[in-house]
Amino acid sequence: MTKNSRALLSLLLLPILLTGCDADNEDGTARTAAGLDAAAKTWGVEPELVYVTEVSGYTVFQASVGEYDGEFVAAYRSKDRATRFGLFVDQGTLTAENCSEQPLGEVTAKRVSCERDGDAWYRQAGASHEYAIPRDGVVIRLIADTEKVDRAVLREAAEAVHRPDDAELAALSPATNGAGI
Repeated sequence: MTKNSRALLSLLLLPILLTGCDADNEDGTARTAAGLDAAAKTWGVEPELVYVTEVSGYTVFQASVGEYDGEFVAAYRSKDRATRFGLFVDQGTLTAENCSEQPLGEVTAKRVSCERDGDAWYRQAGASHEYAIPRDGVVIRLIADTEKVDRAVLREAAEAVHRPDDAELAALSPATNGAGI
């Protein structure tokens, strides 16, 4: 390849290289801001609310993904579809002072107990329990029925919460059959 050919190739590739370097997830996988923005817009939520998780034996139920009452939501169900937990993300914070005052899901009349567990809060009220993770101005909640999903599953989900990469965004969207947003 001649010097002029390499220079021309470099000029042609420069825009591709610059636009392909939007961001990396914590695990080093690529995530483009444009893909996240487009997905969030489709779901009717702010991009900073979009999180996913991974739990052995559970997959996201694509039809559940979207906006509910201003929050980003996604339901994860077991492979046999017998149990499920919800992931809810909303703007806010959770502290020792306000933890027990904030309702746990739809359970508003029950007293909420709070227990610090690493960077998260383990909360219980009535027949519901959750792990709540305050992060960067949002609170990520993983909630389930205490009789159907045990605490270890919710803890695993809490520990695996992260911002989605492009492949995970595609997997969340049933409209594209996993082909991308």
